[in-house]
Amino acid sequence: MKVSPSAQSATPILDKITDPKQLRRLSDTTLCRLADELRADTIDSVSRTGGHLGSTLGVIELTVAIHAVFDTPRDKLIWDVGHQAYAHKILTGRRARMTTLRKENGLSGFTKRSESDYDPFGAAHSSTSISAGLGFAAARDMGADIGDVICVIGDGAMSAGMAYEAINNAGALGKRLFVILNDNEMSISPSVGAASSHFANLCRTLPVMEIDRLVRKGSRYLPDPIRTGMERTQRAMRELAGSGNIFEHLGFSYYGPVDGHNLKDLLTLLRALKDHGDGPVLIHAITRKGAGYEPAEQSADKFHGVGTFNLVTGAPNAQTSPKAKPAAPSYTKVFGDSLIREAEHDPAIVGITAAMASGTGIAAFAKAFPDRAYDAGIAEQHAVTFAAGLAAGGMKPFCAIYSTFLQRAYDQIVHDVALQDLPVRFAIDRAGLVGADGPTHAGAYDLAYLANLPGMTVMAPADEAELVHMVATARAHSDGPIAFRYPRGTGVGVELPRVGVPVPIGKGRIVRQGRSVAILTLGPRLYEALAAEKVLNARGIFPTIADARFAKPLDTALIERLARSHDLLVCVEEGAVGGFGSHVLHFLAAADLLGTGLQVRSLTLPDENIPQASPETMYAKARLDSINIAKTVLQCLSVDEGSGRDVSLRVTLRT
Repeated sequence: MKVSPSAQSATPILDKITDPKQLRRLSDTTLCRLADELRADTIDSVSRTGGHLGSTLGVIELTVAIHAVFDTPRDKLIWDVGHQAYAHKILTGRRARMTTLRKENGLSGFTKRSESDYDPFGAAHSSTSISAGLGFAAARDMGADIGDVICVIGDGAMSAGMAYEAINNAGALGKRLFVILNDNEMSISPSVGAASSHFANLCRTLPVMEIDRLVRKGSRYLPDPIRTGMERTQRAMRELAGSGNIFEHLGFSYYGPVDGHNLKDLLTLLRALKDHGDGPVLIHAITRKGAGYEPAEQSADKFHGVGTFNLVTGAPNAQTSPKAKPAAPSYTKVFGDSLIREAEHDPAIVGITAAMASGTGIAAFAKAFPDRAYDAGIAEQHAVTFAAGLAAGGMKPFCAIYSTFLQRAYDQIVHDVALQDLPVRFAIDRAGLVGADGPTHAGAYDLAYLANLPGMTVMAPADEAELVHMVATARAHSDGPIAFRYPRGTGVGVELPRVGVPVPIGKGRIVRQGRSVAILTLGPRLYEALAAEKVLNARGIFPTIADARFAKPLDTALIERLARSHDLLVCVEEGAVGGFGSHVLHFLAAADLLGTGLQVRSLTLPDENIPQASPETMYAKARLDSINIAKTVLQCLSVDEGSGRDVSLRVTLRT
């Protein structure tokens, strides 16, 4: 199974595979060789594109076994999250396009219905597969042309309540459904929680595993009374070994733990279950993230997400992007460091994340304050209500969750936090467009879904220095919930303050005083507005540039000042319609400042899903880059670009 990555490996068997149906004509020995070739090809491919490597390497044998046994795509294979499906893509006719993985106009890094018939259900967030699979099974039993349904879900994803809701429903309905628990004791960060410990205990019952193996291999050839007796003995041995498990109590037939890298055993088990299985079945497969590639196996995160890398050493390739700012820290690091500094002087500060400890900066906080950091697992709803309980108990919880994942906890934000006016601090990472992960991970909606809640304060720093101050602002804030959102990636390179100073709530700032045109930004689009200013200056237009800082409460005094002293007000944000710009327009209408000759434009993310590309390309498509900000101003002012003159539309404004 080990790959020797000294050069791209020969793949004579894989080269002949254009459709998974061909796997069903191969011997088990040939399928084992195919798995080795598939592992080598996947490593080579991802070394050139970057992506989620470790998770795919952990399911190479499972991928081959499922496609060799089941009649995909009529049989529906549903990958939970979908980031582990690269080998699946290679086997299902997409091998030639793997060089486009996660690139503009290329293959998605996740499963995607529009990409292939072999992707029956799109995914990118965790714990949805069993619910979707049960839906397919129900549709089949109502007459749809669907065969078997196979869901592959990781042990980390099993920490989410939705997975258990689906298991509970599936067990009650009793429909034929195959769930494969891919247990590698790790999702992105090491899996946490009682469920993870339960799976680990199951894995230690090696005598039971051997009994299971013998029963599976032999019982299907025996008369019914003997087979029934063996199965009863099997269940009894599990109970005696302490391995009776929640799945059986919920109505599933449980098989395992099994070695997820022993392809021949997997083939034997899956064939037996396909031929004789009835009702919902759970197969507990033990795998290793990054299996077969030593650099991945030795990596702390098992190569969960990587850029391009050296095939031999696993070392990341040097980044050559002209936009790279190696001296600028990431926003995530700035948040983590700032939270640590605040916590050094405030023992009430607590850090919370939902299975993204390293991705949110809470991992660094946990090293500094291990007794004040909590990883709730992939359970955003629980994490938010847990934070609410901490806040009600007098603590100062910072709940650090990606924007796209926080969507899952909206009911808890509303009912458990906002309605009770509890001072939970939401640190919202990956706000705005995120690049290669595409629309499934875009932080597009948090401004709209948070700013409409009574009592909620919503901030957005324009740069990493402002983020330091907003962490301090959140710590000092005790009057209800407060949120601050910041983008993925590095900052703009400004000097960081030694300590954060709280920002006055609801107060923006004038960055550049101009005339006629005002550009009011929220968040990092400030720097695109400053770049647009240079374009406008060349045409004789000298805009005022303002940083709102707050989406709620608005700095109404600043907005009114801009409205009364300018012909054109352009609002710019990295969020969907319904956020900051909508609140500005609502205020202007209520204050009777519209219809006075003032033109207003609100630049937001468009009402569409923007496909994966570089963040710069995605923002250009969204018309939120400096060129498009300048074009908006020029169009509103009817500037003759050839003459270079500003054709003023100034009218008498109401005073």
